[in-house]
Amino acid sequence: MGRAITQAWAALGADQGLLERVSYDRVPGVLPARLPVVEAARATVAVCALAAAELAAVRSGGPVPDVRVDDGAVATAFHSDRFVTMDGRAWDGFAPLSRFWRTADGWLRTHANYPHHEAALLAALGLPAGSGPDAVADALAGRGAADVEEAVYAAGGLAVAVRDGAAWAGSEQGALVARRPLLTLERLGDAPGPVREAGGADGAVRGRGGATRDGAPYPGAPCAGVRVLDLTRVLAGPVATRTLALLGADVLRVDAPGLPESQEAHNDTGLGKRSTLLDLGRAADRRALDELLDAADVVVTGYRPGALDRFGLGPRALAERRPGLVVARLSAWGAYGPWGGRRGFDSLVQAATGIALLEGDGEKPGALPAQALDHGTGYLVAAAVLRALTERHRGGGTWRVEAALTQTGRWLTHGTDPEPPAPGEGPYEPGRWLRERDTPLGRLRHALSPVSYEGGPADWARPPGRWGADAPRWTA
Repeated sequence: MGRAITQAWAALGADQGLLERVSYDRVPGVLPARLPVVEAARATVAVCALAAAELAAVRSGGPVPDVRVDDGAVATAFHSDRFVTMDGRAWDGFAPLSRFWRTADGWLRTHANYPHHEAALLAALGLPAGSGPDAVADALAGRGAADVEEAVYAAGGLAVAVRDGAAWAGSEQGALVARRPLLTLERLGDAPGPVREAGGADGAVRGRGGATRDGAPYPGAPCAGVRVLDLTRVLAGPVATRTLALLGADVLRVDAPGLPESQEAHNDTGLGKRSTLLDLGRAADRRALDELLDAADVVVTGYRPGALDRFGLGPRALAERRPGLVVARLSAWGAYGPWGGRRGFDSLVQAATGIALLEGDGEKPGALPAQALDHGTGYLVAAAVLRALTERHRGGGTWRVEAALTQTGRWLTHGTDPEPPAPGEGPYEPGRWLRERDTPLGRLRHALSPVSYEGGPADWARPPGRWGADAPRWTA
């Protein structure tokens, strides 16, 4: 049993004896990296699958099913953005201005996939709209990376100076991250039992026998009847809620109509979900969100800490409003310290924390073989939500989950041990873990979920629809 899965399961406050239920299918040549990426990825999926199996057992009254983690499924899912196609068309995930750049004193990593982030980057550099890579390279060549980092951040954009591990550890934010656990799962209140579980706002109460709202027998998916309000964007949050949808939850993603989103991204992370648009500045849309909140069981947020507070959607406000709720918040840098309010993405966290230099070639920074901090954090958040639902079923309470890409990165570099290579000959072929299905939007190819346990669901019940096109209501 590896140190990574033991640490992750302990962070979830779970029974260590259940780890005996987990076994592995090792596949050679997956997620190759200098850091133990496959070991960390395997652990995040394992604890998520085990948490799902535990919840299924608690709700059905049966034993905890066995869990088997397949490295091929893990690697394919961690590359899901690369494999997703619609009518054969692939998604190009990174824009031309999202890359590493040479500066006067080192390297800078930018993220400009969204138009408003590209505009902020160019404005901070004093460049006109529409400027291309050559103009950006010229503007950065005579400036210091740290100075550009601050200027772009002040303009509302995303850029970080590439640091080594020692420089990050010596920074205030890095030192705070080092003192934090992998994730936080805590009980906030004493909502009384028997728990109003999975739709308790309408008066239905479930016991261990596991009835649905109408009193019919519980159908088997551990999150059947659980309503999840998804307030997340690329990529960790949507991976977490996509996993909860696989396990039977009614997941409704809510976005603001003024923020752009890629349909290609939604084709990957919108499996099993519905998606709606609400402008919280409009009274009717605010009422619609309040009605959704009043009947939700789980809220997952993925915006930078503080961004939702003015709408009363911070973790504490949500918990006070709705006793018995599970509130999960994930962020890039952590909800604390001088970087606590900053926007961020996986690629930027890798650059700031020393991972990019570790994975580089000595001349130029590199990257992990997948957006492993995003995907890994997504599975950890899903696991924490599942464990919170289990504990809520047993004894009530309001539950808070906190996770950050930096904390997952710290665990990758300091809490995960490399293991001997899997026996066998490579390369691994992903086709076994890919599926195609007809959808209203075309022929979709997508990666299967690696979260699997005996008797559990093998695929999502519904394909992704058009982003933002669903009505703002629960299905039942």
